[in-house]
Amino acid sequence: MRSDYVTMDRRDFLRCAGLGVFIRPGSEIGADIVICGGGVGGCAAALAALEAGCTVVLTEESDWIGGQLTSQGVPPDEHQWIEDFGATRTYLSYRHQVRQHYQQYYGLTDVARAATYINPGNCAVSRICHEPLVSLSVLQALLLPWVSNKRLQVLTETTPVGADVMRDRVFAVRARGPTGDMSLTGKLFLDATEDGGLLPLTGTEFVTGAEEDTGEMHASSNTGPHNMQAATWCFAMDYVEGADNIADPPDAYAFWSTYVPPLNPPWSGPLLHLTYTDPITLEPRKASFDPRPGAQTQHFNLWSYRRLIDPVNVEGNGYASGITLVNWPQNDYMSGNLFGQPDAAAHQVGAKELSLALFHWLQTEVPREDGTTGWPGLRLRGDVMGTTDGLAKRPYIRESRRIRARFTLKEEHVGVEAMAQWNGGSADDQRSVRFEDSVGVGSYRLDLHPSTGGDNYIDVATLPFEIPLRSLIPERIGNLLPACKNLGVTHVTNGCYRLHPVEWNIGESAGCLAAYCSSNDILPAAVADSARHLRRFQRLLQARGVELHWPQSFY
Repeated sequence: MRSDYVTMDRRDFLRCAGLGVFIRPGSEIGADIVICGGGVGGCAAALAALEAGCTVVLTEESDWIGGQLTSQGVPPDEHQWIEDFGATRTYLSYRHQVRQHYQQYYGLTDVARAATYINPGNCAVSRICHEPLVSLSVLQALLLPWVSNKRLQVLTETTPVGADVMRDRVFAVRARGPTGDMSLTGKLFLDATEDGGLLPLTGTEFVTGAEEDTGEMHASSNTGPHNMQAATWCFAMDYVEGADNIADPPDAYAFWSTYVPPLNPPWSGPLLHLTYTDPITLEPRKASFDPRPGAQTQHFNLWSYRRLIDPVNVEGNGYASGITLVNWPQNDYMSGNLFGQPDAAAHQVGAKELSLALFHWLQTEVPREDGTTGWPGLRLRGDVMGTTDGLAKRPYIRESRRIRARFTLKEEHVGVEAMAQWNGGSADDQRSVRFEDSVGVGSYRLDLHPSTGGDNYIDVATLPFEIPLRSLIPERIGNLLPACKNLGVTHVTNGCYRLHPVEWNIGESAGCLAAYCSSNDILPAAVADSARHLRRFQRLLQARGVELHWPQSFY
């Protein structure tokens, strides 16, 4: 009988003894390291392992690598010190190459060209808001030499569907792609999927949703595995003055145009509205929307929130309005989860329908400050997203399955208020928890979007934090590592460990760890358990520009 994962019998195990891999009949692809998921963490992991001398197989369910940066259309969310500290050298190099792309290929204005750190979109949420296609081209260029010398095989439109496991060791992942099924064999396996999809296939212990027993200050009272942060199906749009691009309303428009999220504390009113809930205060907050260049609005203009390209940066009339990316409170999908439940496929459709309804509402009903309604000149930019329907290729899933790790990061390790309580009530001279086994750093607020279990925002301050090696080590499975937001965090701390530079750091450190284990013929737990191996591994990370601790000056 077929199950989520296949346990090999003793005969199968003996046939692979001494080889480190198990070869099944049929289509077989082998490498030192198999990485499932070609998003931010997966790409960073692949680059690190390749540069350490390993061969790599990288799968990706979309036809674009890059995850959040590309197929999901989410511009980088980063902390305030990103240009100086708090990211790996390779992540900063990626950002530099994005800016070089604009300097080289776009007709930038003199002001934009002279900027030390150009922000193509001049947006409110990122210091380097830019088009997904630019990230795709940069990431492809980074991987191309390794594809050319046959050290790397990239399998797009390929999804894991099973695994061969004996006791606590993975020997192969079965995947399905455009040419059929295949068996991917390796010494170590990395889960860099957006939903932690490799964990159930390999029998790796994991958690989802809001746990019951963490004791965290801001833990949800709506506990359960299906209470997760809302996902968002993003889309890009621009504006053509005087045009009428209005089509028939989406089938679900009548539902979404009056939908009020059933949250506690209550949402501010209808979801499709310019008043929404402030993430920190939970009070109603008013926004404006005007897509015209240079528009002066009474409130914060959502058009510039995640704008991908600002026409003031570009010479001539090539960008009449610029292009903006819609990842707003108004298209957070709270009605169910997009994975891990029987009706997940229906909720993926629902998330798309919500975004299409939001777009139609912006064209037809959104209040304008001149007293009229709607901007009929808005148009979807599917060409920017690589799709025909105008939406991103894949949904932005904020919260995935998470490994049961040797060490789980909790709110008291990162949260300002929780840490003060943990330290006896004093908020003076606080420092983030320093981990002797740190393999990276990050910084971001505990930013939990409204949840599918009925929670409103949970958004609290944090201190700059670290990534302990033990949070990358599963409790039992010996040769599988998380490589993105599926590390050992809680429902709460996932809120600050899920952002782009942190995910890159997690993936890069996981790729380095896999390569270190492969070359030394040991398992990841052996690195965590040995002071000699740990220090040696940390020196390797530092040599490639992975920062392990925050300096005192950043507090």
